[in-house]
Amino acid sequence: MTTCTQSAPASTRGGSPAVLGAALMGFFLISLDALIVTVALPDIGDNLDVGMSGLQWVVDGYTLMFAALMLSAGALSDRIGAKQAFGAGLVLFTMASMACGLAPGLAVLVTARLVQGAAAAVMMPASLSLVRQGYPDQAERARAIAVWTVGGAVAVAAGPIVGGALTATAGWRWIFYVNLPAAVLALVLLARVPASRRLPSRLDCLGQVTAVLAMGGLTYGVIEGGAQGFGRTGVVVSLAVAVAAAVGFLVAQARGSHPMLPLPLFRTRVVTVSLVVGFMLNAAYYGGVFNFSLYLQQERGQTALHAGLMFIPMTALVAVVNLASARLAARYGPRVPMAAGQLVGTAGLLSLLTVGTHTPVWVVAVLMVPVGLGGALAVPALTAMLLDAVPADRAGTAGAVLNTARQVGGAIAVAVFGALLAGANSFLTGMHWSMLLAAAGLLATAGATLTLRRSRRADVPAAA
Repeated sequence: MTTCTQSAPASTRGGSPAVLGAALMGFFLISLDALIVTVALPDIGDNLDVGMSGLQWVVDGYTLMFAALMLSAGALSDRIGAKQAFGAGLVLFTMASMACGLAPGLAVLVTARLVQGAAAAVMMPASLSLVRQGYPDQAERARAIAVWTVGGAVAVAAGPIVGGALTATAGWRWIFYVNLPAAVLALVLLARVPASRRLPSRLDCLGQVTAVLAMGGLTYGVIEGGAQGFGRTGVVVSLAVAVAAAVGFLVAQARGSHPMLPLPLFRTRVVTVSLVVGFMLNAAYYGGVFNFSLYLQQERGQTALHAGLMFIPMTALVAVVNLASARLAARYGPRVPMAAGQLVGTAGLLSLLTVGTHTPVWVVAVLMVPVGLGGALAVPALTAMLLDAVPADRAGTAGAVLNTARQVGGAIAVAVFGALLAGANSFLTGMHWSMLLAAAGLLATAGATLTLRRSRRADVPAAA
């Protein structure tokens, strides 16, 4: 399986601004749509008359398909060419965004979000392949990839803020319409990029189907179990399908000739720990944004705009902390900032247990800061440690697996935290249990990180 594809080199030396612009815009849109919807959830619920489980699906519909299809999307990009795959994914993403904005009800909105996630999965590896195509010189390509990562980091930071501003001033549908001009600009830039060479690559169809069934069944079971009760027939069947599909997936990966997830990767303990850490970091971050978007509006009566602004302290210093992580890793090895970031995040989550009905909102905003900074400190070092632990020809696969683990973490957190909110006797009780669960998970993974063998590495990439 190929996840980080290589395309034909550009016909001339030097970089291609059109390539970088298109790839950057695509990565920005992909990352933005993972979080921009969170602050708009109360307005969506009121407008479409949906409850907690419906709102969870609005978030997880996107993240679920993004995670489930990402592993095989690189192979698809190889087969049809990076430019062609990116263009097709971008067009589909644009159409799905329009459908989200026009959705008359929950069913259409969730379906469109599923399509958005599938399109994003196709665009993600293709966008990085485009950068490789447009920047044949290694030094220029490294600088271009650094700029490319900034697009994702800015989008993650801006998502709740932009979502709150658009919802408050123009209505929640505009959080999807805003994608259209950016997508059109990306398509205009893409038209100036030469066609990519197609490479032979086989798709793991059985692995892909079982992966979707496993993730989808688990997410459905947790969301609907929280809303209806875990003893309901549909919930039990869904969870049983998830278990059976997960077993089928592992068998397919062990016996298949072209597995999408080579199981030998997991023979290295560093890889296993890194993936679990990536899962928990996203679970804490996405779950926290989900919970506190609802808390600020439903419990504290804040507008969507004010709720979005409350996330500025949490996200404002992400880029600076990314750089600090690189310096710490260069001096002490990646294990130190990786563990420190998880411990900072744990402390932030535990401090959020003090939040109540009358806690000043500015205090809530300050208490959320360590959760964002902890992830910003840990993720670059985590990425470096993972890539250092695998052979060079498996780096693309390892990166795709890490991104998948992080997206799955976000999806499962929204499902589990929403179930806790729905099942508790009060919103605050459910929120506090969610924060306690996330803190316990991060503390456990921090402990696992500290047991890893000490390593030295100076080359630590920035990460969204």
